[in-house]
Amino acid sequence: MTNPFRIEIPQTELDDLHRRLAGARFADPVPGDEPDWSRGMPTAAVRELAEYWRDGFDWRAQEAALNAFPQFTTVIDGQTIHYLHVRSPRADAVPLLLTHGYPSSFAEFLDVIGPLTEPGADAFHVVVPSVPGFGFSTPLSGPGWELARTTDAFAELMTRLGYDRFAAQGGDIGAGVTGRLAAVYPGRVIGTHVTSDRGTIALAGEQLPLPENLSDAEQSELDAARAAWVAGRGYLDLQSHKPETIAAALTDSPVGQLAWIAEKFEAWTGATGVDRDRLLTNVSIYWFTRSGASAARFLYEAAHSAHGWLAPSDVPAGWAVFDSSPVVRRIMDPDEKIAHWSDFAEGGHFAAMEEPELLVEDIRTFFRGCREW
Repeated sequence: MTNPFRIEIPQTELDDLHRRLAGARFADPVPGDEPDWSRGMPTAAVRELAEYWRDGFDWRAQEAALNAFPQFTTVIDGQTIHYLHVRSPRADAVPLLLTHGYPSSFAEFLDVIGPLTEPGADAFHVVVPSVPGFGFSTPLSGPGWELARTTDAFAELMTRLGYDRFAAQGGDIGAGVTGRLAAVYPGRVIGTHVTSDRGTIALAGEQLPLPENLSDAEQSELDAARAAWVAGRGYLDLQSHKPETIAAALTDSPVGQLAWIAEKFEAWTGATGVDRDRLLTNVSIYWFTRSGASAARFLYEAAHSAHGWLAPSDVPAGWAVFDSSPVVRRIMDPDEKIAHWSDFAEGGHFAAMEEPELLVEDIRTFFRGCREW
């Protein structure tokens, strides 16, 4: 059973958020410290963004923008699944499943839905679900929601929508779901397109073998990426092992939830970053749905499951790497087996937010070669 859905945050929830932000406590600066981001989000930056969230940010305007897209909920495997379903005016458009990552939400794709559904030769019927435990796919129905179970749920969602065959795209968690869909349901997936960024090379050697004979410059770039990952991965280590501890802070403190997400957006975005209102829309979704806790739970379940993030298949695959350099493909695809590989100097981890036009064109280009389906 599918139910139409609209986001309607009660005014009491907004009032409570504003009250908490007005009464927020902030850390005392240490004399002599440089207020940079080397140890996380500086207090001054947290305070400034929190004050804008309280006094300048218009949730109702953002809520209306979100509700401009048709939204629904359905129950799959006992779990409420929230999703956007935007059909193109072109009847023979290709069904396209877009899956977000962490610490993001379905709102990541708002700027690409319209262009992707335009009734041209490369039109798509777009489906954007919220990963279980994220956004409005909450509360969790029980334990065990991780990558594999989510993949099966999203395959079932596409079945219920009448899409026997479909395209899949995503980044971060979404890349894992996208790849696993192709591995488990190769007869249904016509192609997979994933986004990544330069930081992905830090995982080489852990999940992928390193190519031989890296140059000094390539090794230096790899070492820098690894050092950045070691310095920034504390969020993942904590949530992969003790999610209930951080859940208490993320659920009770909007400033805590704000800093927890905003620090990653600053670290993982390119030069242009993400619009402040779009960032706060994403943070607000986490806050109102209390999904800071359940998103952390997803990362815990993923870390303790028997399934890895990579699932090879023979389904046509495309990669789009943002904030890239030649070393990324040298390390991630040394034999150049991925036929469609795009390097972009612009953007970063949140490509659909940062560079929507580049992403849309790359998705169109890749799936144009998969349309004989």
